[in-house]
Amino acid sequence: MNTDTPNLIRAVAEADSSARMVSAVQNLVAVKDIAAIPTLIAVFGYNNPAAAVIAVKGLIELGDAAVPQLLEQIDDYNYGARAYSIRTLATIGSPQALDLLLEAAATDFAPSVRRAAAKGLGCLQWQKLDDLERIEAQKKALSTLFSITQDADWAIRYAAVVGLQQLAKIPNLQQEIEAKFSQMRTEDAAIAVRARVALAQEQVAS
Repeated sequence: MNTDTPNLIRAVAEADSSARMVSAVQNLVAVKDIAAIPTLIAVFGYNNPAAAVIAVKGLIELGDAAVPQLLEQIDDYNYGARAYSIRTLATIGSPQALDLLLEAAATDFAPSVRRAAAKGLGCLQWQKLDDLERIEAQKKALSTLFSITQDADWAIRYAAVVGLQQLAKIPNLQQEIEAKFSQMRTEDAAIAVRARVALAQEQVAS
């Protein structure tokens, strides 16, 4: 632990204004100390979006070291805090988060959480799994994303397309995803979704 970390953690806990909270979180992130992880996660629940965005950045920089505590400290009651956690896990890309991302993308009541999870399912670091685990995990991600391309919320379908575009980089999944894109481009009711599908098709083909 950095010798400054306890004081920096205390400064976050004692911040008595939004501006001081932002400053305290910036200072804590700057030391890049894994001892700060629980405090940075707690910031997600403080109703201070500026501080939360800084905490997200700090946790992403800490990478895989932050994943176990992010999974453990998921907030089941505060959807804003949960969305920040999901976004952080999705960006880090650890396969340890797969089950959480699958569940969140499919069933979470908060649309922002579902969108973040759907995008994250396309960006996991699959190379960290052995061959059999990787194939099974990719199938689960594909199945979940295909399922939510039928969601009533166009923004969820849009996020599914973003996730699928990333998954299409995997050779043995590309053909199925291209077929799904072709179907969505003609059948989806939302212009924004059809446009995003067209972009995904171009980028997958390039």
